[in-house]
Amino acid sequence: MVFHRYAVVDGKRLFYREAGDPAKSAIVLLHGYPTSSFMFRELIPRLAADFHVIAPDHLGFGLSDAPGTDEFSYTFDALADLTAGLLDQLGVRRYAIYVQDYGAPVGWRLALRDPSAITAIVSQNGNAYEEGFVPAFWESVFEYHRHRDATTEAAVRGALTLEAIRWQYLTGVPDETLVDPTTWWHDFALVSRPGNDAVQLDLFYDYATNRPLYPRLHEYFRTHRPPLLAVWGEGDEIFGPAGARAFATDLPDAEIHLLPGGHFLLESAVDEVAELMRKFLPKQ
Repeated sequence: MVFHRYAVVDGKRLFYREAGDPAKSAIVLLHGYPTSSFMFRELIPRLAADFHVIAPDHLGFGLSDAPGTDEFSYTFDALADLTAGLLDQLGVRRYAIYVQDYGAPVGWRLALRDPSAITAIVSQNGNAYEEGFVPAFWESVFEYHRHRDATTEAAVRGALTLEAIRWQYLTGVPDETLVDPTTWWHDFALVSRPGNDAVQLDLFYDYATNRPLYPRLHEYFRTHRPPLLAVWGEGDEIFGPAGARAFATDLPDAEIHLLPGGHFLLESAVDEVAELMRKFLPKQ
């Protein structure tokens, strides 16, 4: 059974999905843009028999609170703070992380703050290396950070459109009919709430702060040697397959699997991902 719950952390109401026996090993699923824990709706039941699964919605996403940018400063540091607060409230001290897209910089911050808490890492198109950035997608985001003005904002605003969100779901998927159109309509509806555009623009702007963390993250990999499984949609045109292969630079024992699929690999390959996770995680 999957439970749908809320918790108040630092005055903010966070939604999260929870399943499995709390006495079993925990895994925390961290979603990306523009989605929410909704992206894990098919994965959670496949893991619940073996793990304690927790999948929060980041503030500003899904069913969590979405205060305006005049009330809350949206940064990846702040999202990591709230995630850590939620896990502390739930009594989860040691856990594996599953990171995708925005979930990666949140997860990396958790790992850097408390390396002993992380038992394993599953990265599904969750970038940690310069090699992973596909320039055609990212240059407008990085230019927005260098020069935040009306021109650069207009370029990144394109990512908020229905067509752009649909593109994220379908690009690189061998059979587009495997992807439920509900996904991009669901995400678009939530991103389109009044004031949420400003939330997303602030996070686009802050994304550039993640790159300077990479040297520290790579040192963490080399020093603490966390077991890592990379399951990557090889057709992703946001974070390319080179981002998956790069984990072997600092973690030679990393398991790396490039699968037919795109940025949201679970929409077309959830069974394959779940099976790889079940084989990988019990060894940790």
